[in-house]
Amino acid sequence: MTLTARSSAAPDHPCAHPDGRARGCAPGPIPAQAPTDASGSVPDWQAGGFGLYVHWPFCQAKCPYCDFNSHVSRARVDHAAWAAALLREMGAMRAMTGPRRLDTLVFGGGTPSLMAPATVARVIEAADRLWGLLPGAEVTLEANPTSVEAAAFAGYAAAGVNRVSIGVQALEDAALRALGRLHSVAEALAAIATARAAFDRVSFDLIYARQGQTPADWRAELARALDLGPDHVSLYQLTIEPGTRFAELYGRGRITLPEDGVAADLYAATGEATAAAGLAGYEVSNYARPGAESRHNLVYWRYGDYAGVGPGAHGRLTLGDGRRLATETERDPAAWLARTMAEGAAMTLTEPVAPPDQAGEMVLMGLRLAEGIDLARYARLAGAPLAEDRIAPLESDGLVRRDDGRLIVTPDGRPLLDAVLRA
Repeated sequence: MTLTARSSAAPDHPCAHPDGRARGCAPGPIPAQAPTDASGSVPDWQAGGFGLYVHWPFCQAKCPYCDFNSHVSRARVDHAAWAAALLREMGAMRAMTGPRRLDTLVFGGGTPSLMAPATVARVIEAADRLWGLLPGAEVTLEANPTSVEAAAFAGYAAAGVNRVSIGVQALEDAALRALGRLHSVAEALAAIATARAAFDRVSFDLIYARQGQTPADWRAELARALDLGPDHVSLYQLTIEPGTRFAELYGRGRITLPEDGVAADLYAATGEATAAAGLAGYEVSNYARPGAESRHNLVYWRYGDYAGVGPGAHGRLTLGDGRRLATETERDPAAWLARTMAEGAAMTLTEPVAPPDQAGEMVLMGLRLAEGIDLARYARLAGAPLAEDRIAPLESDGLVRRDDGRLIVTPDGRPLLDAVLRA
C-alpha cells in the first residue's frame, strides 16, 4: 500500500470546503475548468480558479501526528495586531496578482477556531475589498470540536464564514487520547450539531489505519460517522511524518501501523461505505455528495492560483507578465508578525516556476482527483505531450485510463497512487 492519504492544503492543509456566499443561499456549482486557448490569452491558472489561504498558527496542544506549522502559545495572542498583519500581507499579495476575483477563502492552521470572530470578519471584509469575493464564494474555517470553540460558531457565521470543517479525527475516546486530541466523542458530536445550526455546510475529518485498528473496527466507526448524514467527509490514513512525536515513537518501535495488505483493505472498505452512503470519492481522501465537493481544495488539485498569508503559508501566483511564482512566508509566528508589520509582508520565497515544472506540479496534484488531468493542458505547459512510454505501462496494468483527452487514475490505481505518480 503506497497511498499517501493525508493531503496538504496550500499545500499546507488538506482542508477547505464548498458552500454558498451567505447562510441560506443554495450552494453554487463547482467552477468549471476554464479552457486555455492556443494563444495563451486565458491565463493557465483560470483552469483551477483563485483562492486565498489564511494560516492561523496557534493551537492549544501539538498533536503527535501533526507536521503542520502549528505552535502552542502560552502568551496571550494580540488579535488586533494579528488582524492588522494579515491585512498588510494580503495587500502585498494583491499588489502581486493585480485585479481578479476570489473563488474561495479558507482559514487553516493551527487551530483557526481559536481566532476571535472579529478577526475573521476583518479578514473576510479585506479579502472582499482587495479582490472581491465572487457570488457564491466558499468561505471555510477549520475548527476543533471543543465546547469553547464550538460556542463561537454563531460569531463566525455572522462574520461571513459559510462552511466549517471540524477535526473530529476519531469516534472512539481511547483513539482520541492516543491521537493527542483534547476533545471527547461527545464533544465532537455536540460540535457537529452546533455547527449545523450555524452553517449550511459542515464537513468533518477522521483518521484511520490507526495502531491496532482492524477493518471491522473501522467499518463500525465509519458507519457511525456516516449515520450522521454528512455531505462531505475527509478520511485520511494515518501517516508517520518526519519530525513529529509519532515519528520518534515509530522509530523506537513504540508505534506500529497496519501492514500494507490491511491498509489496502481499510481503504477499500472506506470507498465501499462512502459510496453506499451516496458520497463519491472525488479525491483520494475526500468524499462528497454531488455539488458538495471542497472547492478550495479543488483550486489546489486543479492547479489554480492561491495566495497564502500568515506564518509558513505557501502560494502559487501568476503575475501580469505571465510568470507563475511559488511563494512562502516566514514560519516562526513572532518573526512573521514583526517582519510583516515592518515590511508589509514576510516572504521567504518568491521563485518563478518554469512552465515544465508547472506541468509536473499539475500532474502531482491533478491525478489525486477522480476527474484526472487534461492532457492538452499538460502539453501546453510542458511544451510536449506526456510521454507515451510513461502512460502505456500504467495503462496496460490497469492503473490509469484515458478518457476524452484526460488521464485518470483507475480505482485499482488509487491505492498505488504514489507509485503511479513516481512513474
